[in-house]
Amino acid sequence: VLTGAIDSPISYLDLANEIDRWNREFLKVSICEGKVVAFPAQYNLASIGLLFALADCQAIAVPLPSRKGNDIGLLLELADADFHLDEGKDEFSWVQKPVGRQRPSLYVKLDESCSPGIVLFTSGTTGQPKVAVHNFAQLCTRYAVARSTSRMLGFMQMDHIGGVNTLLFILSHGGSLVSPRSRTPQDVCEVIQQHGVEVLPVSPTFINLMLIAGVFEKYDLSSLKRITYGSEPMPESVLHRLASALPNVELLQTYGTTEVGILKSKSRDNHSLWMKVGGDGFETKIVDGRLYIKAETAMLGYLNAPSPFDEEGFMDTGDQVELHGEWLRILGRKSETINVGGQKVSPVEVESVLLEMPNVLEVAVKAEYHPMVGQVVSAQVRLSDTESLREFKQRMRLFCLDRLPQYAIPVKVALADSSLITDRFKRAR
Repeated sequence: VLTGAIDSPISYLDLANEIDRWNREFLKVSICEGKVVAFPAQYNLASIGLLFALADCQAIAVPLPSRKGNDIGLLLELADADFHLDEGKDEFSWVQKPVGRQRPSLYVKLDESCSPGIVLFTSGTTGQPKVAVHNFAQLCTRYAVARSTSRMLGFMQMDHIGGVNTLLFILSHGGSLVSPRSRTPQDVCEVIQQHGVEVLPVSPTFINLMLIAGVFEKYDLSSLKRITYGSEPMPESVLHRLASALPNVELLQTYGTTEVGILKSKSRDNHSLWMKVGGDGFETKIVDGRLYIKAETAMLGYLNAPSPFDEEGFMDTGDQVELHGEWLRILGRKSETINVGGQKVSPVEVESVLLEMPNVLEVAVKAEYHPMVGQVVSAQVRLSDTESLREFKQRMRLFCLDRLPQYAIPVKVALADSSLITDRFKRAR
């Protein structure tokens, strides 16, 4: 079994035949080397086959997120797409471009090296997404060394660097990739139980949803050997609850970015947020408390923003870290740190405390302007049962009194009616 929902197994032979089919389709619509082709980023035979067929003919693949909550027209424009395959359709459509528009220099660079490309969008939580261009052949070199593999669940889709990493790792080493019907805790656990999934790569936010739903007690997850978590900082309270719920499963914190890929990592233990990152093809350094990374498989650059790499090829990730010997701990983005009258507050640490409170489902903490102290801590909270804002704030202050310094306790609180989670299962601050 290669991939598919519960009742639709797909073999490697099926995939090879699908790649051949797409190559024949390309001849009909003049898709060839250098063409930029956008398509739905889904774990199904058509999308995976299309990705590798585009690589075969040295074209540039643009995996697109779901239409829900995303402006697909804007993404097509930002990626300078030539062709678009819409969700649920079998025919490519031309993408209209402004007259006289010049081909982006990064695409010209791929043309000159006769290399296929892949375009990934940053999450764009603070504005328009940045468009990262990778040399797809170079990205694949990381998976050239044979490694043992396991039956893994596909969680992050192909429009995310984590999803690309999962797909390339599994296919390069002859493993099995299992795709759930939907990304709900129940459907994810159903395929783990039915197909004996051994590795579960998810975000901390999704782990919290699983804990809230109580799925660890409702399903047989004895096949699980490892859970990897990344894409955002892990609240310590969530990690401790997960370690207690699954004491026999290895918990591994991962780290990577759209720009440089996924680094090799090692967690100190199941209850610890301390980790080592790096591995072959990566260099790291800490400057002013921030993590810098240099990677052989780094992107070529952004289509719509200046290069983030310095003269030595290092990129400032923007993530603040704490060092303890050879171990480091990710504290979160410097841009998200809250400055309350000169006192620094980490949103993740406040979220971790609030998530321990009874009746709290989700929390998103951020800075809010204050004329006296510059910034104060602001929290959006989604509750499981109805509670007035006044009652919750009183209960929250008492709960936080011996767990957080006074300046870190949220001053402004709002109760949310809908989920605080993005389509990539990260907290929406």
